[in-house]
Amino acid sequence: MESRSGTPFGRLLRELRQDRGLTIEELAEASGVSGRAIGDMERGRSLRPRRGTVTALVQGLRLDEAAHAELLSVARAGRPGAEPVAAVKASPYTLPRGVRDFVGRHAELAVLRALAQRPAEDGARPGSGWDAPAPPVAVVFGAPGSGKSTLAVRLAEELAPGLADGAFLLDMRGLDAQPLSAQEAALRLLGAWGADELELVRLSPQERLARYHATAAGLRGILVLDDAGSESQVRPLLPREGSLLVVVTSRRTLAGLEGVQRVELGALTQQESTSLLRAVVGAGRVDAEPEAARSVTESCGHLPLALRVAANWAATRTNWSLQRLATRLTDEDRRLDSLSAGDLRVNSAFSLSYSRLAPGAARLFRLLSLVPGADFSAPLAAVLAGVSLPVAEDVLEELLEAGLLMTYRQDRYRFHDLLRLYARSQHRLVDGEQESAAARFGLRSWLLDTVVVAGRGYGPDHGAPVPDPRGLLVLEDRAQALQWIKAESDNWLAAFREAAEGGEHARVDAVSGAMRLISDDWVSWGHWVEIFEHAARAAAALGDAVREASHRNDLAWAYWVCENRHDDAITAATCALALAEACGDLVQQARAHVRLSVMQHAVGDASAAADSCRRAMDLFVQADDITGYLPACNVSIKLLQEAGRMQEAIKAYQEVMDAYADPRNRDRIPPNVREITGLIATFHVSFVHLDLGHWAEAVDTLRSIRGQLEARGYHRREGQLHLHLAHALAHLGADAEAATEYRTVLTLAGRIPAALVDEARASLQALADGRLSPPTRFE
Repeated sequence: MESRSGTPFGRLLRELRQDRGLTIEELAEASGVSGRAIGDMERGRSLRPRRGTVTALVQGLRLDEAAHAELLSVARAGRPGAEPVAAVKASPYTLPRGVRDFVGRHAELAVLRALAQRPAEDGARPGSGWDAPAPPVAVVFGAPGSGKSTLAVRLAEELAPGLADGAFLLDMRGLDAQPLSAQEAALRLLGAWGADELELVRLSPQERLARYHATAAGLRGILVLDDAGSESQVRPLLPREGSLLVVVTSRRTLAGLEGVQRVELGALTQQESTSLLRAVVGAGRVDAEPEAARSVTESCGHLPLALRVAANWAATRTNWSLQRLATRLTDEDRRLDSLSAGDLRVNSAFSLSYSRLAPGAARLFRLLSLVPGADFSAPLAAVLAGVSLPVAEDVLEELLEAGLLMTYRQDRYRFHDLLRLYARSQHRLVDGEQESAAARFGLRSWLLDTVVVAGRGYGPDHGAPVPDPRGLLVLEDRAQALQWIKAESDNWLAAFREAAEGGEHARVDAVSGAMRLISDDWVSWGHWVEIFEHAARAAAALGDAVREASHRNDLAWAYWVCENRHDDAITAATCALALAEACGDLVQQARAHVRLSVMQHAVGDASAAADSCRRAMDLFVQADDITGYLPACNVSIKLLQEAGRMQEAIKAYQEVMDAYADPRNRDRIPPNVREITGLIATFHVSFVHLDLGHWAEAVDTLRSIRGQLEARGYHRREGQLHLHLAHALAHLGADAEAATEYRTVLTLAGRIPAALVDEARASLQALADGRLSPPTRFE
């Protein structure tokens, strides 16, 4: 009698095998899993069988859906319990995890390594100026699936430890209907390099690119611009000086780019293809069947993607010969031929791995082709398939093991674009339109419901976001809410567009309203005009004048701050004001006056702008809206100072302080609003003291908030603070203290505008020479 020792999984596996009258050797033959591995699992020596191995056993045992689910459940019980997934910070420069079994490409890597070691060329890149040295740039091009991104990431991982600023990667999404523009790419990279976001969006396109090149010139690192679609996408991003190595990957040669090193990736050599098989499947198995190995590599066209998919399939079926794999590849190649890479067919590898997936994994693989964005999370996959998070994570693990999916930035996943096309073709072939529509609707509903919860939870008066009823996400605070919104932005934006096109007016209104505060802290996202235009139309269709006024106020902000469209912003704000006056809504009237004051200030009429802001403050008071009143006061202080109405500016500042001191407002002003509005009010009133020549008051005011702006990411304002403090100290004759503040400005170089650094450096030198004449007018 066989022993009953072992794990629950091992005991169940033994029972299922015996119920079907199979020996271990017969199950090994049927499943492709080695007899030794099966024995280890049954005796409890293998505690955590991989999902792909379990699937192979299920197929060998010919289990039905119920028995399959039971075996998977027992296997999963031996793993650490899955927790709801916390939102992860989306970063445009994080390298995806490189493959550990990288092989070949020695000649190509040697070229790229040599390029990285080469000093900047004497010849200038077009547009850089005749005397400017051009940093090295490589264009890695080749067929889809040839391993361009893999090679670039390999190089970046290798070089990054020796470079002071490390490695950056940005997906240019060159194959998308709307590829990432050079302007948006520059904006993302500058944000990643520490530039102030609000300042960046206020720069003209030319100024923004100039800032990009100035910052890039000071970096020692490697930048991968992945999946570029055209020369125009990347040409403005190629550094003109410095030592930042740029590697561009593309399916095209990008022949219009001059002064670059081109590296073509073709098919692997026979030796390299065999090395890849040996790395994934195992050297012993490959060396034992050289002819079968050659047949496999030829069936895959020596294409790395196809080879890896086929090799991963064989790796989980250690009891099957490579000849069996080679035969199946040939059979599959005759059955499915819808995809090709040039003249190299890759369907054989894809269809072989797909056809051996468990039904649930095959279904999720097909459904994932419906994801509109480039990448996705496990919770999204769970929603799409209608399964629990642990089940979704297990299925994603199986797809990873099969080589049908890739990891992408921490806890996210993505398809290779060829595999996405293959999954979509299988979805059209297998799944009915009814299931497809239901999956799309369920995903859209979850994305939009979640973005509303996250957006509302981000507001100062809502507290923590409402817990996710499905237990899929952790959104415990504002930071996690914003991280999720950014990470899933491509996906929820696509869902939002579908809702707008489908006339789901209430949902469009809810999403846009939840995004209002998010937009203030994510100005650089390029879609706010679209969001609020849809929202205004939806509110009009609903016949809700208050909501339409609110969205048109937001639209006025987006037109001006995001796209510098002055006239459109005035039109939107004027329309919002008329709507709000017609329905008697005081808050939206006040917001419209704030928007109009910004537009008046933009054309140089600070006094009229201050008057509009005063009207907004009075309306907020009438509406008893303290959270709207305080920011309006802050704007008023700055406008009055610029208009030369200094006493009124000091009075407005005192109004802020009085509001804080009023015991009635103790619980009405959220802590984060209290902190930030008080900080900005104090910063603004410092300009009044400086312009009045009240140097001691200016010093006291600036010292009271020293370091607080920097802590909140307001780098430019922190630079201004130290510079102005230094000037005020110089006026008081405190030269040593002034020098300390000037030097502090210099330490902020790279995070603040170069003009501030230049002024501090010049002032420090003038101070040392005894000829400093600090300014008496401040902006």
